[in-house]
Amino acid sequence: MKKTTQFLLLTVALIFSTVAMSQSTITGTVMDADLNAPLPGANIIEKGTTNGVSSDFDGKFTLTTQATSGKIVVSYVGYGSITLTFDGSKDLGEITLSADNSLGEIVIVGIADVAVDRKTPVAVSSIKASEIALKVGNMEFPEIMNTTPGVYATKQGGGYGDSRISLRGFDQSNTSFLINGQPVNDMENGWVYWSNWQGLTDVASGIQIQRGIGASRLAVPSVGGTVSIFTKAAERKQGGSVSQVIGNDAYTKTTASYSTGQNEKGWSSSFLLSKWSGDGYVNFTKGSGWTYFAAVGYAPEGSKHEFNFSFLGAGQWHHQRDVWVSIRDYQNFGDNGVDRRWNTNGGYLNGEEFNMRRNFYNKPLATLNWDYEISDNVKLSTSFYGSAGRGGGTGPRGNNFRNADIDLYPFNIDLTEHLNNRGRGAASRNPDGSINFDNVVNVNRTTTTPYTGGIGAYDGLLIGSNGFRDDGVNRSVLVRRASMNSHDWIGMISNLDFNAGKMRYSIGVDLRDYTGYHYRALENLMGLDGYYSTGNKNSAGEIIETTIKASPFKNTGLKGPMIDYYNIGYVGWQGVNGLAEYSNEDSFTAVLQAGLSNQSFQREDLFDQPTSPLSKKKNVGGGYIKGGANYNINDANNVFVNAGYISRQPNFDAVFPNFANAINPDLQNEKITSFEVGYGLRLPSFTMNVNLYSTKWGNRFVSRSFTNTGGTTGTAQFKNIEELHNGFELEAKYTVASNFKLSGMLSIGDWKYTKDFTSTLFDDTNTQIGTGTLYTKDAKIGDAAQFVSFIQADYGVGDHLFFDLGWRNVNNLYADYSIVDSDFVNPDNQGALKLPAYNLIDLGATYRFNLFGNNTSARLNINNLFNEEYIAESNTNIHADGSNPTYNGIDVRNSVWFGFGTTWNFSLKMEF
Repeated sequence: MKKTTQFLLLTVALIFSTVAMSQSTITGTVMDADLNAPLPGANIIEKGTTNGVSSDFDGKFTLTTQATSGKIVVSYVGYGSITLTFDGSKDLGEITLSADNSLGEIVIVGIADVAVDRKTPVAVSSIKASEIALKVGNMEFPEIMNTTPGVYATKQGGGYGDSRISLRGFDQSNTSFLINGQPVNDMENGWVYWSNWQGLTDVASGIQIQRGIGASRLAVPSVGGTVSIFTKAAERKQGGSVSQVIGNDAYTKTTASYSTGQNEKGWSSSFLLSKWSGDGYVNFTKGSGWTYFAAVGYAPEGSKHEFNFSFLGAGQWHHQRDVWVSIRDYQNFGDNGVDRRWNTNGGYLNGEEFNMRRNFYNKPLATLNWDYEISDNVKLSTSFYGSAGRGGGTGPRGNNFRNADIDLYPFNIDLTEHLNNRGRGAASRNPDGSINFDNVVNVNRTTTTPYTGGIGAYDGLLIGSNGFRDDGVNRSVLVRRASMNSHDWIGMISNLDFNAGKMRYSIGVDLRDYTGYHYRALENLMGLDGYYSTGNKNSAGEIIETTIKASPFKNTGLKGPMIDYYNIGYVGWQGVNGLAEYSNEDSFTAVLQAGLSNQSFQREDLFDQPTSPLSKKKNVGGGYIKGGANYNINDANNVFVNAGYISRQPNFDAVFPNFANAINPDLQNEKITSFEVGYGLRLPSFTMNVNLYSTKWGNRFVSRSFTNTGGTTGTAQFKNIEELHNGFELEAKYTVASNFKLSGMLSIGDWKYTKDFTSTLFDDTNTQIGTGTLYTKDAKIGDAAQFVSFIQADYGVGDHLFFDLGWRNVNNLYADYSIVDSDFVNPDNQGALKLPAYNLIDLGATYRFNLFGNNTSARLNINNLFNEEYIAESNTNIHADGSNPTYNGIDVRNSVWFGFGTTWNFSLKMEF
């Protein structure tokens, strides 16, 4: 027995000594190359294994390897990774990581087309996760991109999530937005509603803005460019974080996240939950929402298959300022000169904030990614995704304009004209100009007589309507309706990539199926007992007393009852694409891409067209071809060129104009041509990218309703509208010292219409009644600044305290307008209204420290530090003529959005 015990002890000792001899201890310190500061939380993984650690607060790490020799990979989100070789225990000293356009070690599914620095021949800018986390705070998500060339993002009316972005002068319906390679532009109108994606600030791991034709293989609306947003995946290291953000106007956001890390069987999972709320910088724009995210990954060691499932959503509600406000309204109804917080929409009901305009939406996105490494040279990447968006926006309903006491909202005039000069709505306005909705309820009830009609269940009740006025029904009322735009969307994208020597080939498919539900429901009867609806032509009329709640997590009324309208849009998409790329040892790359697509359109109207509720299906083909080349002259210099042609299908409303089921007989694809050249410089302390571009957007179709002098209604249809966007862009970074860095950009555009346009006029029976000409040649494109410069200084004080100061100059900004505005009916028109230039200064400070043994950071952002008063955009084109007062040279009758004054946010984040 004694000998047996000694033998076992000897065996165990030998085993442990063998294990010890097969291990090595690797130490080092991970540093930020730009600021020469430690990088806490960097990943250090033994290559080919799941064995890894994270750097501590001072960037230091100790890794016990599973083998005596091999390689380790050092990475940090938003930075390029470094692979180092070891042979036995070793202190690697300082390991510096630098940010680059590859977005570092973001977990990117194979369908995402990421532009690679000095290889992919497109103009590109990248924003890393650390910058997003630090600087967004309570800013709108698109605003983080304002520091990159070609981008112009504003808050619009100022409600949470009501921002918008344009790229190279093209609005967001003509810019492609991808989340992990999947298109998210609305399939009917191409728009992106950022309130649906409020949670992106919490889960984004990087943004890449590819200007111009971009590198995407999908047939997407990349007229201005492609914005790829990458979210977190199931992280392979264990850990989590908690953070708290506070900001101006009672803004608060609490976020918690946790990742299990990857276990021995290859499973990993990550979770995030965030809650935000705020009163809003603009009066009566309170909002609140939740962000939820979960990801599960499966990547067993040695397997050729890798799976990642993610579920992302951001349910929210917020009040809005959608009624455009004239400059004189800001002056007349606000406090002390121009009151940028003024909101014509809002007021109080039962002592609480109430607004006729309330947006609410919940759009969860589920994605399953499958990467299959068939061989060393062949890889299949597939993504299945689905989204079920539910929600809409509320607004006024009823002929309240017939009662001066509740005629609250100006139509085609400003509030100054409506209230002061016409005396409308004063009885329901408080002394400060806000709306007394309690009085609206009182007027609704006291001016409505009991119902006496034939629908017996409602005898004696107070019933309102939008037009019906018999049997005691009152049409001169105001209720709150909800206009719903819900959808069901499923899709699949798959790409097969294979390498053969210096060539890379790809073939892919893109399948989408979209159903959009458009209808109105009652949300608040404002003191009445019911609403008499005559919107459904299949019915003689019905009384509705059922209301929905304007909440993203409540019943949205999809199963009824509905009022006013109810129609469904069916959009299908089938696309194929191919790519061929030649790369010669990283010195020369040439790529050719092409794609074909078929888009199907069908419309079903369940209310307004009882004789033909379902339209015929219309199939429209489209496609693109694009290519380019990059040449690395040496390690420091490179040049690139690209060109492309896109034949893009029209939007849903162009296929079915005037909300009818009749297919437009003059349907035509839009034609886009693009050409670009660029130059890059990479030196140890200085990097620069410069490019010139020219994009022509032609063959556009626009339809506009009109009323002639005789009161006849009709439509004016414009074909072959053409724009030309030329420009110059520069982006640079200079490391002055180890703790001092300068970065900046310059964007100069020349965007205008190329010719005059002729329209064909039709009456309400679709009979041609004439033609007209609009004199728009050389008119400047509005709604985006054509000159923007930005410079930022980053300075570190020691290893823990960092400051950044940014200055942004905006010029050559023109009013947004429709080219069918009456301004352009005369040859001698003044063109687009030029708005005043403005300058914004933003200040930030970060302090990193150790709290309870965990990496912790505190961040303060102050935006618009000097409280600059500026017009961010104008919706009208009224030129000053001396007959009215002006503000900085602008006629005060113009309806504008002023930018926010000084705002701030403070965040505290602890990682564990």
